[in-house]
Amino acid sequence: MTEQSRGGPDPRLVAEYADRIESEMRAIALWQESPLDPAQFNFVEAFATDTMAFPQWLQFVFLPRVRESSRTGTFPPSSQVGAQAVREFDGFWEASELNDLLSKFDALFHEA
Repeated sequence: MTEQSRGGPDPRLVAEYADRIESEMRAIALWQESPLDPAQFNFVEAFATDTMAFPQWLQFVFLPRVRESSRTGTFPPSSQVGAQAVREFDGFWEASELNDLLSKFDALFHEA
């Protein structure tokens, strides 16, 4: 993940989106209570598609990274998580609000 130390979105807004994304994942039963097998973190593919499901990646990789970035104020130059969510959740209408949140998260990086 390439980081930029200046500019970028408002860290408070990024943290707020992380909380909203987690809340929505819980609301639509995509939150996993049990931890992942440590081997699942040895992924190579984007969005860890080779070792975990997309909701697992959101919970165990994306959200922790987003929260850390909001604390440090260092962000990647862009985000494509919303576009991936649209592909992953195609036909899963219960995830429409989650798709919307993730797409709005991406937009934070285009507005910065």
